[in-house]
Amino acid sequence: MDVNEVLLPGVGLRYEIPVADGGLLGVVARRDGEFELMLADDDPDEPRPLLRLRRDEADALAGILGAPRIAERFADLTREVPGLQAGQVEVPEGPYGGRPLGQTRARTLTGASIVAIVRGEEVIPSPGPETVLAAGDVLVVIGTADGIAAVERLVAG
Repeated sequence: MDVNEVLLPGVGLRYEIPVADGGLLGVVARRDGEFELMLADDDPDEPRPLLRLRRDEADALAGILGAPRIAERFADLTREVPGLQAGQVEVPEGPYGGRPLGQTRARTLTGASIVAIVRGEEVIPSPGPETVLAAGDVLVVIGTADGIAAVERLVAG
């Protein structure tokens, strides 16, 4: 399936997916971490808004629809948006081992998003706030260089 990507300066990326019953499904991955779903009948520049999702809602939907694909798109986003980077942060023995990811408030405090957790051979894509962290987990983080560094300081305590 062809997925067209359109850079929306200052906003993020729009993915356009032709759907079988006609039209074009648009998914806007906003720089603020939210997502918008749109449907265009004929003109992709005049889509009808369907739904706006907060990050946690988009994570839940991505988990249902296929999170690994979404994680790939986040990696693409780092190539398309100047200043956006992907990084890895290891969770040390410290304040967050054994605690839910949501308790870190990482996105709120740093502006960076944790898009996956690597735990040994297992990858947890789009972890929700209820996902419990363990020492040794590697967090896949998307954000600015400063945001990624702030996540590292945060989880270190």
